[in-house]
Amino acid sequence: MSEQEKKNESDFLAAHEDVVRKVLEDQPAEEYLYDLAELFKVFGDTTRIRILYALFVSELCVGDIAQLLNLSQPAVSHQLKILKDAKLVKFRREGKIIFYSLDDDHVRTIMSMGMEHVEE
Repeated sequence: MSEQEKKNESDFLAAHEDVVRKVLEDQPAEEYLYDLAELFKVFGDTTRIRILYALFVSELCVGDIAQLLNLSQPAVSHQLKILKDAKLVKFRREGKIIFYSLDDDHVRTIMSMGMEHVEE
């Protein structure tokens, strides 16, 4: 190892090893961090956010959402599948019509807190 590499390595050593150790102990497992990052990726699309906000107000069918957002029904269905796979929306069937709603209060909280943060 060259002197420069040793210097760079020593620069990396923590000045507060007890704090670093505590943070490392409290870190969630890597798989949970990955899942959290994947969840936030779902929120990275304006169309999906618009759908979630529509569902924030009321349970809706694909046709209603398509009309509200001025999108095709296949486009809405595609986005709903992504939201459903991420466990952000759920559905119920009434005859031939499927109604979508937010999956649970966690989704409401995430949306509310996100909006509060951007409005600051």
